[in-house]
Amino acid sequence: MRRINFINPFGSVAYDEIIQKTLGHYCADGTEMVVTHLENCPPDIDFFYNKHMIEQALYEEVMRSEETGFDAVIVGCLYDPGVRVARELVDIPVIGPLEASFQMAANFGYSTMVLTDHRKAVPYLYDEARLRGQGNTVKGIEAIDWFVKDMIHDRAAVARDVVNLSATAARKLGAETVIMGCTIIAAIYQEYLMEGGKPAEVPILNPNLLALKMAESLADLHQKGAYTLARTGFYMKPYGHFEAEFKRARRIWNASKPDFSSQ
Repeated sequence: MRRINFINPFGSVAYDEIIQKTLGHYCADGTEMVVTHLENCPPDIDFFYNKHMIEQALYEEVMRSEETGFDAVIVGCLYDPGVRVARELVDIPVIGPLEASFQMAANFGYSTMVLTDHRKAVPYLYDEARLRGQGNTVKGIEAIDWFVKDMIHDRAAVARDVVNLSATAARKLGAETVIMGCTIIAAIYQEYLMEGGKPAEVPILNPNLLALKMAESLADLHQKGAYTLARTGFYMKPYGHFEAEFKRARRIWNASKPDFSSQ
């Protein structure tokens, strides 16, 4: 038995249902996947100011996930917000869909690209591709020009744009596969397929699914004592007097964090 918390890193319930609907049936036997969202933070992550506020709330939710018995956490946004910092804080696996997609893409084709939501995300994802050491296998990033808070209300149009633009972009960039560059786009496209829609001409990689399968695998390894984070470098945990400082900072944050529900 493995329990996985798929955290939609938005201060909104708007995206929980479609993730559960389109991803839950992929769970392996013995997997309980819970889809949650954040409280008291911005409802979308389209702008970077919001992203930084969301990350602080996310760290608390990741730590609570470990404290309440989850075996792994998926941070459900292709920005992978807070993923690497969160690994400093917990011993259970923390999975970012973009990182998982980059690492697993070679199993589906020699090269790939990312089809993201809006133009603001394009340079960010280029930076992430370089950071992850993808070299020339990630051929480029394109956008369908939707913001997440809009796409959830016009799913048919989003699915149509995915089908039309993915093959065109892949041909232009010379990519063999396409990573859906937003977890909500991926869910909308999956819902379209589940309802009988015609698949895109190019293989589409669903980052939600790849993150789930990585989370299940690493959760199994963690349960068997075969997943251990290196704590001597980047993922070093606060210890000694640093631990006391960390606990104090956490108390202050939780006592003073903003209340978006009152706005």
